[in-house]
Amino acid sequence: MNYHTRKWVKPEDLNPNHSLFGGRLLQWIDEEAALYAIIQLENTKVVTKFISEINFVSSAKQGDIIEIGIEVSSFGSSSITLCCDVRNKMTHQTIITVDKIVMVNLGEEGNPLPHGKTKVEFVKDRLNSQL
Repeated sequence: MNYHTRKWVKPEDLNPNHSLFGGRLLQWIDEEAALYAIIQLENTKVVTKFISEINFVSSAKQGDIIEIGIEVSSFGSSSITLCCDVRNKMTHQTIITVDKIVMVNLGEEGNPLPHGKTKVEFVKDRLNSQL
């Protein structure tokens, strides 16, 4: 699992129990999944179609630094399926796991559009192939 994003848990991210609000964490995960899909599919018109069962394993508290890991599970003709783990940066304790996040590639009219991708590509490899 590659961890691409770090977040610092601040007072505005807390629930009444003084731990990280689950909705805030899901917002961060959805944004990270969208960014990952946009970069992989090379299209800014990507939407979340499905998020599977979410397993809250432990909590985070104010001051914690968490990191969000995203990995590709599979490619569909117009979608990309991801999995996600979030952990405490310092202790590596798992905070949440999401087995399946399906992101759909859209065309100009907002309908699913085949993307033609079959494997993970890294931006540095794309740039090198253009030289």
